[in-house]
Amino acid sequence: MKILAVEFSSAQRSVAVVQADAGASVQLLGRAVESGVHRPLGLVEEALRLARCEREDIGTLAIGLGPGSYTGIRGAIAMAQGWQLGRGVHVIGLGSVECLAAGAEQEKIFGPVNIIVDAQRNEFYLARYEIAPGSWRETEALRLAPLAAIEDLARRGQGLLGPDASEWFPSARNLYPDAAILGRLAAARRDFAPGEKLEPVYLRETAFKKAPPSRAV
Repeated sequence: MKILAVEFSSAQRSVAVVQADAGASVQLLGRAVESGVHRPLGLVEEALRLARCEREDIGTLAIGLGPGSYTGIRGAIAMAQGWQLGRGVHVIGLGSVECLAAGAEQEKIFGPVNIIVDAQRNEFYLARYEIAPGSWRETEALRLAPLAAIEDLARRGQGLLGPDASEWFPSARNLYPDAAILGRLAAARRDFAPGEKLEPVYLRETAFKKAPPSRAV
C-alpha cells in the first residue's frame, strides 16, 4: 500500500510517499519539502514524481492535524476530502505533536522533552514526552500554556523543542513535523475516517459572534 503523507502544520511544509507492505518495513519512496512559500499541490506533485508513482497508486492519505498553522492544516484537510471523494482512498489524521516525538527519537534526542508549538496570543501548545531508543511516551498531555510557563521551563534548563522554538528561546531546539515520519506512523494504524470528520487540533473554545439581522433603510 502506498501512503501519501501531508504535513502542513508548520512553516516547513512537507509531503512524502511511503510504501507499507504487510510484514515488511516502511520504505520512503519520495519526499518534498519547502519553507516560506505555499504551493501545496506543487509539493504533492513533486513527491509523487520523486516516488515515481501516479495519484491513482495512492491508497491512503495521512494528514497532520496540528496543532500549528490553522490555514495550512485546513488546506491539507480540504485536499484530503477532495481526494477521498474523487478516488475513494482511505484517510487518517494524526497529531503533529506525536510526529514531533517520533522525530525526536529519530534524531536521538533522548530523555524528557517539552514539545512546544506557538499558539499565538502569548500562549504555547505544550506536551511532555519521554524519549528512548525505539520508543516515545507521552507523560503530560497536550495543553495550552502561557508564555511565562515556557520561560520558566527554559530558565530551569528543561529541554524544549518544536517548530521555530529557538526564535523564542535560544536554548530550545528547532524540530519540525515531517511527512516522512507521519507516513511511517500512519502505516501502523487502521483507524481511518471520512475526510469530513477530520478536524485540526485546536484546544481553544471556538466562539462566533452572530451578525445582527439586516435592517430596512
